[in-house]
Amino acid sequence: MEVVLFFTGLVVALVGTLAGSGGLIGMPVMLLIGLPIHTAIATAKFSNIISSFSSFVYLIRDRKVTWKECLPILPIALVGGLSGAFLSDSISPSLLEWMAFFFLLFALSLSILKGFKPREKKQKHYRTYGFLYLISTYDGLFGPGQATMLMYTHLLHGLSYLKSVALTRFQTFVSCLGAFTVYFHNGHVEWEVAIPFALGALVGAQVAVRLAAKLSTKHVQILLNILTFILILQLGKNLFL
Repeated sequence: MEVVLFFTGLVVALVGTLAGSGGLIGMPVMLLIGLPIHTAIATAKFSNIISSFSSFVYLIRDRKVTWKECLPILPIALVGGLSGAFLSDSISPSLLEWMAFFFLLFALSLSILKGFKPREKKQKHYRTYGFLYLISTYDGLFGPGQATMLMYTHLLHGLSYLKSVALTRFQTFVSCLGAFTVYFHNGHVEWEVAIPFALGALVGAQVAVRLAAKLSTKHVQILLNILTFILILQLGKNLFL
């Protein structure tokens, strides 16, 4: 089982770092091998702490983003991750899937209609930070698709792909760190599962950030749209069938 977890974590981090939606792969695998839902979520949070921090450090050392750009996100992501984890026992997974379904459908529609064309970076305002908080709360609650939502938020706001990846990795690290403390406190962590999954994620994240620099904006949009469409189909199957 450790080998399966390692390679699942690797693929999840590779896909998740480049375009998000790695949870589309990881969550079903963990549930398939018999992990309880809260243990699966806790495992995903732990692996994301490791993988997102390692990829973020690589990108900030490569000067793809600055600490000044990251710091405003820190309290939003932390409070969002904690909020989601505290709510995890009171909100049904089906409601979370409905929320993710409509948000991703809206994001995909915007992407197809507007694209990720270079334009002047817009000033962030409370609505953007509100979206970031809701996404981090969703991440603390459940998670699959949150990185794709963050990528869309930053890309459609006028940021470059690599800067969007860096900010997404930073916010994922902070929100997962906040959420994981709650899941750990509530006894949902199984280290024999979490550690091999996280080691695979660490490798996948490092491969992904090196591939990211080679992707053009056109490639990114195609990849995001494909993964988002698959995620919408997966969520729709669970909701309507």
